[in-house]
Amino acid sequence: MLQKLNFKPGFNKMVTESGAESQWVDGDFVRFRYGLPEKIGGWNQLSIAGETLPGAARAQHSWTSLAGEKYAAIGTSQGLFLYYSEQFFDISPLDTAITGCTISTTNGSTTVTIHKGSHGLLVGRYITLSSVTVTGASDFTASELEKAYEILTVATDSFTIQASRAEGGSGMTAAGAATVNPYVIVGPTDQTAGYGWGTSSWGAETWGTERSTSSVVLDPGNWSLDNFGEVLVATIRDGKTFTWNAGASSPRGIRASQSTTNFVTTANPTASRLTQVSDRDRHLFHFGTETTIGDPTTQDPMFIRFSNQEDLNTYAPTATNTAGTFRLDKGNKIVGAVSGKDYTLVLTDTSAYVIQFVGPPFTFSVRQVGTNCGLMGQHALSYSDGKVFWMSGQGGFFVFDGTVKSLPCLVEDFVFTTDGDNLGINFNASDIVFAEHNTLYSEVNWFYAKNGSDQIDRCVTYNYGENVWTTGSLARTTYEDTSVFDVPYATEYNSTATPVFADILGLTNTYGASTYYAHEVGTDQVNSSGTTSINAFIQSGDFDITQRRSPLGQSTGLADFRGDGEFFMSVKRFIPDFKVLTGNSKITLLLNDYPNNTAAGSPLGPFTITSSTDKIDTRARGRLVALKIENDAVGETWRYGTLRLDAQPDGRR
Repeated sequence: MLQKLNFKPGFNKMVTESGAESQWVDGDFVRFRYGLPEKIGGWNQLSIAGETLPGAARAQHSWTSLAGEKYAAIGTSQGLFLYYSEQFFDISPLDTAITGCTISTTNGSTTVTIHKGSHGLLVGRYITLSSVTVTGASDFTASELEKAYEILTVATDSFTIQASRAEGGSGMTAAGAATVNPYVIVGPTDQTAGYGWGTSSWGAETWGTERSTSSVVLDPGNWSLDNFGEVLVATIRDGKTFTWNAGASSPRGIRASQSTTNFVTTANPTASRLTQVSDRDRHLFHFGTETTIGDPTTQDPMFIRFSNQEDLNTYAPTATNTAGTFRLDKGNKIVGAVSGKDYTLVLTDTSAYVIQFVGPPFTFSVRQVGTNCGLMGQHALSYSDGKVFWMSGQGGFFVFDGTVKSLPCLVEDFVFTTDGDNLGINFNASDIVFAEHNTLYSEVNWFYAKNGSDQIDRCVTYNYGENVWTTGSLARTTYEDTSVFDVPYATEYNSTATPVFADILGLTNTYGASTYYAHEVGTDQVNSSGTTSINAFIQSGDFDITQRRSPLGQSTGLADFRGDGEFFMSVKRFIPDFKVLTGNSKITLLLNDYPNNTAAGSPLGPFTITSSTDKIDTRARGRLVALKIENDAVGETWRYGTLRLDAQPDGRR
């Protein structure tokens, strides 16, 4: 007799598979809509030339200029880059110039040697050459060498770079001249432990050797990105603030800087953990910043400074402006902040605060709204539709909608607990956690690194429209919701890849590369290497049976799926039900005799399902049966409905 098997939406990973009857327990690349599981949308690489960005992308922000031009800024561990009209532009800020350098080249070689005593540069740092003078012994032109480069080798008084072509002349012998402009250092690619001298307690181990263990965590390089009108505001964590003005003349040929061309920011603090534009009242906040502007030794991780209204350069409070300062007192450091509808939510490592504009003379009010709810990492929070969601460093998830609330989560153990085969989050990589909404599907995603990994390789998703949770292996280091662009844009990082980026010559795989994708596009993953399938699946918990009995208590010989596993079941056939099915899908019945045994697939499965499949005949027997739906081919997608199963009791052993 056919009976429907209905499953609750969302994953339940807090119980055993046999305890999750009528529930889904696992899956990848799936979401729920209208209570039904479906494969997520695909993604296509952005960039006409198939370019990838140097380093690990850690921040992303999109905005529109006054001329209607759509921009996205991506901050990586190596620099700051702009996406516009399917192209990338390098707008990385530059450090103090090194003048008085000379150049040497050799016939037939692409190697260019830059000579300068005590240059202080290291292998792997990016530089540009400017004010180049070429002698007659070389066939290089100055414009050919005035490019950006990665430093390949370093000596005490020189370093080498790789030109775009080989020297065709006899070469220069420290005869040419140039100015070297190093890129501003962002910071480490990964979050790592500090083992060097000065780490941990004095005299803890042998003098002259680095520590073998450490509780000191070195944060990775990170960015705060926001826009003040059409001006991009970019702050390196614990560093300076730079701007890039979309309204400047030929803006895409200009780097982010502190120059008047971009928007004067020389009066900004020189060391801030992060910055945030307060949109409604037009102030720029510096969080975890200097108590004395220009003196980074006075940086206080709990100190806040805000600019004068409509003025990015005035921070000294007066009787006639709205600039000011205050300090938070609950926590050790400010971790992150986000602008809401009429407030800014600030999260320390332990607590939550709301900052609201009240006007002169106090400008802003500050009130604590939560405790024991500290933020996991700088970008582990996201605002949409009146609510802020975040992952806590203490474990668990929270939401602020006027008050701070803990979010019940049926995958919490899976995310935060390392137990047996389950690899929970790597808390030593907490600072690279990235959260963002996908308002197309009422979702907020958190991307994180599992235990044993130092790079993002998992995600957990909360669908706040349907109040369900899912997990998966989608790995994105940044994610930008739809607003400026019609679909979400996201970055994927490969730590061993060599960037494909024409604006910087001689790039190696030292820092890896980030690929930029448009999401919710098609059914597959498409990049410069071609099109591959997204192998999505979902698996149910176990269901079992007993015999259905008459009102008089007599056995009917029919299956009752509300059973307790007293009887084995014999599955004769099932009828699949797909709301959407493009291409094929596979269904497997996973059979088990006892909860702790390893499940085996039905001897006639997996069963390939097409749009014309009416029923599947099978010979399956087990005390416990679970359902798995999957696909593994290009062009396939699905949304599942309700399974109908023909099963009968088949003995107690």
